[in-house]
Amino acid sequence: MKIQALIVSLALLFSHFCLPLQQSFAQGNADLTDSQAFFEKTVQPPKYKNYEPQIEALLKKMTVEEKVGQMTELEIGVVTNGFGNNVQIDPAKLEKAIIQYKVGSILNVPGHALTVDKWWEIVGAIQAASAKTRLKIPNIYGVDSIHGANYVQGATLFPQEIGMAATWNPYLVQKSQEITAMETRAAALPWAYSPNLDLGRQPTWGRYWETYGEDPYLATVLGTAFVRGLEGTNVADDKHVASCPKHYLAYSFPFSGRDRTNAILSETELREYYLPPYEAAFKAGARSVMINSAAINGIPGHINKHLITDVLKGELKFDGFVVSDWQDIQKLVTQWKVAKNEKEATMIAINAGIDMSMVPQTYTFSDNLIALVKEKKVPMTRIDDAVRRILRVKFQLGLFENPMPNPAVKNNFGKPEYAQVSLEAARESLVLLKNENSILPLAKNKKVLVTGPTADSLISLNNGWTWVWQGSEKSLYPKDKLTIQQAIKDKLGEKNFQFVQGTEITLPPGKTSFEGTPAMFDREVDVNKAVDAAKKSDVVVLCLGEGSYAETPGNMVDLTLPEIQLNFAEKIIATGKPVVLVMAQGRPRLINRIADKVSGILLAMNPSDMGGVAIADVLFGDYNPNGKLPFTYPRHPHNYLMYDYRTFEVEETSYGNSATNPQFYFGDGLSYTTFAYSDLKLSSKSIPATGEVTVSFKITNTGKRAGKETAILYLRDEVASIAPPGKRVKRFAKVSLIPGESKTITFRLNKNDLSFIGTNHKPIVEAGDFTVMIGNLKDTFTVK
Repeated sequence: MKIQALIVSLALLFSHFCLPLQQSFAQGNADLTDSQAFFEKTVQPPKYKNYEPQIEALLKKMTVEEKVGQMTELEIGVVTNGFGNNVQIDPAKLEKAIIQYKVGSILNVPGHALTVDKWWEIVGAIQAASAKTRLKIPNIYGVDSIHGANYVQGATLFPQEIGMAATWNPYLVQKSQEITAMETRAAALPWAYSPNLDLGRQPTWGRYWETYGEDPYLATVLGTAFVRGLEGTNVADDKHVASCPKHYLAYSFPFSGRDRTNAILSETELREYYLPPYEAAFKAGARSVMINSAAINGIPGHINKHLITDVLKGELKFDGFVVSDWQDIQKLVTQWKVAKNEKEATMIAINAGIDMSMVPQTYTFSDNLIALVKEKKVPMTRIDDAVRRILRVKFQLGLFENPMPNPAVKNNFGKPEYAQVSLEAARESLVLLKNENSILPLAKNKKVLVTGPTADSLISLNNGWTWVWQGSEKSLYPKDKLTIQQAIKDKLGEKNFQFVQGTEITLPPGKTSFEGTPAMFDREVDVNKAVDAAKKSDVVVLCLGEGSYAETPGNMVDLTLPEIQLNFAEKIIATGKPVVLVMAQGRPRLINRIADKVSGILLAMNPSDMGGVAIADVLFGDYNPNGKLPFTYPRHPHNYLMYDYRTFEVEETSYGNSATNPQFYFGDGLSYTTFAYSDLKLSSKSIPATGEVTVSFKITNTGKRAGKETAILYLRDEVASIAPPGKRVKRFAKVSLIPGESKTITFRLNKNDLSFIGTNHKPIVEAGDFTVMIGNLKDTFTVK
């Protein structure tokens, strides 16, 4: 019996480590047994040297013009000529910006991503010019490092935030951002405009894929991991950069669904849902913040003094600096019509609390603000507060001591091990949503047709902010990264593989990516050829979804997949061959016409350059999928009910039009093994309002393969003075289990978890019953 037990144990270990699951257990991929424990560790802010004496001494020396220069941010085209890697500093333009106007910050990329050496050339010239100014204050260069150092050629890319949310793995988020920080700083760039901490609760919004999904707790945990990854514990070292959470606040929930339009939200909702990720990021030490380009209840974000000065700088004690978004002070005149001219707009915005204006193409902001100070329409105390904050971050970044990093930091760029982290993130981001009759994993001896518009597209795997703003320039993508069809071909070989394009997503006729054009134009290529090939195959891998888009160009009036794609899918399905649908996209495109007719559905939310390999690994069983939906996947247009809906938001099901019938539910995600939940225990059935309750339960791998499971704890307040949600995420854990293995997970819930924002805009805990839900288990305790 002992020998038999030993054989079983060895077999379990073999299945865990040696079967072709390729489960990587590299740093950043350890078990997460308590999301809150991870959060409480990462939210601890670094302790910086006290630079206040130096800051105050410098402030006393500065003229009004020098102070306003620090508050001015211009884009790279203002000081250069040329495009891409042919860009060159224009000495006369640079002298005007840095010497004459004393500009303290430059941003952006000249058309598309630059090489590391070109970045050094450009940033070096700017810092050299800054060193010639009277006070030698260094420049701070800002860039959009959104899913990797995506404006540095050859950088390592990771899944977009919506894909990282599907991993439910803050370790991977932090590790990915440590790499992003190293590769950004390796290009002499010290400041990244990320993370996006907006919530994804409006999928027609063009920046949905830049979010961590619809739940504020998940966004809080992952967002804090992102900040810690970028900034580390010493943002001045050559491996880290300053973060810039954006877009404070509630930018992502426009009432119209259109980018940069008005949100209609009460302050109670703002504080309950939209503020927590930002509050946590600031506690973690985020050094800057970018403001909402839209409006809340008709008040543009850039003049919302209550949110910027009273809440952000006062209540939350944020001591970094506040930067506008692109042209947003000018848009107070042209778009929002709240100021009659740019000078008045500048006065309102700066007095509301904006510290730095991303102007970014003229000197009008500087001229106007200098005049406003001299006219005493903007007090010097407000100017000094702004400049003090900007100088503080420059000191903390180490820019006064080393405006340019040590050239040795270039060695931190493009290390081979980074690709493995990217691959692991891509794998964990994939969500298996349907696996009828265990169609997956596919056998490698089957004849497989791969077809569809996203099958041969790195653009679809990455989306916007990839080498160019819209991510739509195919020529800039690396040649050594595999698309879905290339990765499947690499796995199967020529004999059992065929690829036919079918339809494609491309730029509209006559347009180029460098005009800021998204890749959202569908057209047929060789549909009949694909249908004929399907008839001769054993199984079809049908790849649908989206191309690329960013910001306003990504606005959408209907989430339904384009008719060209749906018609093509129906023709493939009509062949009678089993179809596995792979959806490569940045938001939940509606598939109700075809979802019930395919055998399998694998969701790939912009998994990055390594997404093709990751998808092939999952389809053919070389990796066991473990992603979970971080959003509710709607079935119908105009039915975007979130998982935490309130009871009154759902009509009687007897009418046959229930709003609680999504295509897939928040938290859905299948595996090639099975898991069972058991032994739910509460430490107490009754606690005081200031008390804690410990929740424990067991997860067992009841299947035949090693795998990972994300356990999500939901809590419901049964009765409250403000109508309570049906449930809210309060904790999660992600654990690896070999067949037959069990692990006991323990969470502690405290008053913060029991509270909600009351009518006085403060957290409140009310007496009553609370229900804990995990898997198929539930139990209740009472707060007295």
